[in-house]
Amino acid sequence: MSTKTYAGIPQKYAALETSKIVLIPVPYDGTSTWQKGADKGPEAFLDASENMELYDIETQTEVYKQGVFLADAITENSSPEAVVSEVHKITKDYIKRNKFVTIFGGEHSISIGTIRAFNECFDNLTVLHIDAHADLRKDFHGSTCNHACAVYEASQTTNLVQVGIRSMDIAETRVMDEEKVFFAHDMAKDEYWMDKVVEALGENVFITFDLDAFDPSILPSTGTPEPGGLFWYETLDFLKQVFEERNVVGFDIVELCPNENERASDFVAAKLYYKMLTYKFAGTEEGDEYESNFNETKKGVSKFNTEEDEY
Repeated sequence: MSTKTYAGIPQKYAALETSKIVLIPVPYDGTSTWQKGADKGPEAFLDASENMELYDIETQTEVYKQGVFLADAITENSSPEAVVSEVHKITKDYIKRNKFVTIFGGEHSISIGTIRAFNECFDNLTVLHIDAHADLRKDFHGSTCNHACAVYEASQTTNLVQVGIRSMDIAETRVMDEEKVFFAHDMAKDEYWMDKVVEALGENVFITFDLDAFDPSILPSTGTPEPGGLFWYETLDFLKQVFEERNVVGFDIVELCPNENERASDFVAAKLYYKMLTYKFAGTEEGDEYESNFNETKKGVSKFNTEEDEY
């Protein structure tokens, strides 16, 4: 990847020491099962970001001035398990530096590592999973680190809330908590779905956003597009509400599968990332210190419980 700074921002806003935000690219596509190319997603995303206006009209802010450090890409690809392990390690290292850590994939199996890192650092973590697919298989094609297993571990160790689901295997119905799954066909008829999702979230929220959550009419360049997805402004309205009402501790975006004949998807991904940063830091002044509130003493992972019982 030739990009020296995220979105071509000046170096003074791109140094690790002074940046509040870290962006980790993970160009990996080892387990996808239909259209290949998600390993090229980070480069396409970064290229589109360089061609994006950095003034946000809605909030009248320039969030890049909070500082965005572009980390070295994670290039481990020897096995799905090795990739997850490396993503977990590097993500956790940056969280412990008191940074707002973001990750751009790559296919969705990388989120096993990102979620594991955040769950080890933040108390009572909620994972907000925005996706067309349930991704709840315990293992697939001989591995527990497959893209089809992206949030299985999260279902066992965190408060998993799923939004936009419209494709799944029958076996996944035995794993999912249907009270915390918002299916696309129900969302289309429920004007209060956003409020209901936010009510299901805990205070600390990690967002994993699979770009196939979008309707293919606005983002066709993804590995497994599904009809009936989210549209741009409803997605922004929803994300803005989540960021305003909960403590979003980090996020990843995955499954951009770039097509040289269709560059709009790259730009949608770039704008989505920038809008999410904007909502996180809205109202924050350039010189304000960022406190991630991670728990340095938290050990391992535990099953989220909404009751007061001990784990």
